[in-house]
Amino acid sequence: MQGKAQLSDSNRRIMEVDAPPRRVYQAWKGSNLFLLGGRLIFGPDVRSLVLTVCLIVTPVIFFAAAVCPQLGHEFHNQIGGWVASVAVIFTVYILVVLLLTSGRDPGIIPRNAHPPEPEDIGESSNLPDWPGGQHGSAGLPLTRDVLVNGISVKVKYCHTCMLYRPPRCSHCSICNNCVERFDHHCPWVGQCIGKRNYRFFFLFVSSTTLLCIYVFAFCWVNLKRIMDMHECKIGGALLKSPISGLLIVYTFIAVWFVGGLTSFHLYLVSTNQTTYENFRYRYDRKTNPYNLGVVQNFMDILFSRVPSSKNNFRAKVMEDSAAFTSSLSMGRVLSPAKMSVDLEMGMKRQAVAAEDLEDLHSQIGSAMGLERCGTEPPHFVGRKGCSEISSDIEAFAEEFGMERGFSERKKIERRTNDGS
Repeated sequence: MQGKAQLSDSNRRIMEVDAPPRRVYQAWKGSNLFLLGGRLIFGPDVRSLVLTVCLIVTPVIFFAAAVCPQLGHEFHNQIGGWVASVAVIFTVYILVVLLLTSGRDPGIIPRNAHPPEPEDIGESSNLPDWPGGQHGSAGLPLTRDVLVNGISVKVKYCHTCMLYRPPRCSHCSICNNCVERFDHHCPWVGQCIGKRNYRFFFLFVSSTTLLCIYVFAFCWVNLKRIMDMHECKIGGALLKSPISGLLIVYTFIAVWFVGGLTSFHLYLVSTNQTTYENFRYRYDRKTNPYNLGVVQNFMDILFSRVPSSKNNFRAKVMEDSAAFTSSLSMGRVLSPAKMSVDLEMGMKRQAVAAEDLEDLHSQIGSAMGLERCGTEPPHFVGRKGCSEISSDIEAFAEEFGMERGFSERKKIERRTNDGS
């Protein structure tokens, strides 16, 4: 019974090859979360995106519902409706930019299935950078030198992704991915900021700054109009429109945050730096190999073509079947059967490697030797008989399309026994 259980287990594992292949996003090794069948990719802290949306939408709702009608009433025209429409349209635009920032590939470098070969590294590697002169897996050095605009730049080897990171690439510990031109991981958008979404992040923070200034200004206009119409001071105007006062305080605090962030990234864009580089390397104009001048930096970062993603998250992944053990429990692990799919014919065919075929024949021959003996050896007492083993071998051989060769071998054994 033990042999049959092992045989059924091998059957189950071989049958798994016939199951529909998984998509790349389903077998993804990073910490990302995917939606809409891999069309949207987020960081593991995507829940913070809900808070960010609420912080943007809620004050706009109060502004459009409470402040703008007062403006229309005080000015006796349709200005309130126009002010509210501009605020709502601008908010929708900000939410779209936020989705483009948070829900797309920021520039993830695909992982290698195996580390690079040491002979492919070349002479640009830097061996002494390993602690104690040691080497990592496969004897790979920790860093190698790459020329960027005539300046030598060190790139590091990533043990997780098993690759030498391109210049300006870094491994995000939160998303567990190497991201090209890594700027930082933003918890407010729940995503890494890299080469493919940096401009959308910049548009998001700068547009949010403008929205705060817009709401702040028209709230003051509303209070000023109330003071003029009712001939009262600021206190009386706040009593008549408390929402305007609350929005003034809210937008004043918010503009320091998003406005300061916008100013900081304007500086980074003008000098062609990332947040990571600015805090770690402290580039100046003499040592920054990426600084091409203010105009060229803005053109390169904000107006150049967004590169295509290096990952097709919806592509199918064909996985090799797991290694299995023979039903004879001989302690020898066979290589998994190789599956090849004929896409034109829509059929699958199974081929066993030559060395696997020889292993099967040798194991079948040894089992047939037990069948010829007619009696069980002493150490097989209490286990299945030779006939039971033979039936298992027949079933095992049928799985691989070997029933013909097995039957012929069995006939030869019987003729040998009859002749003897």
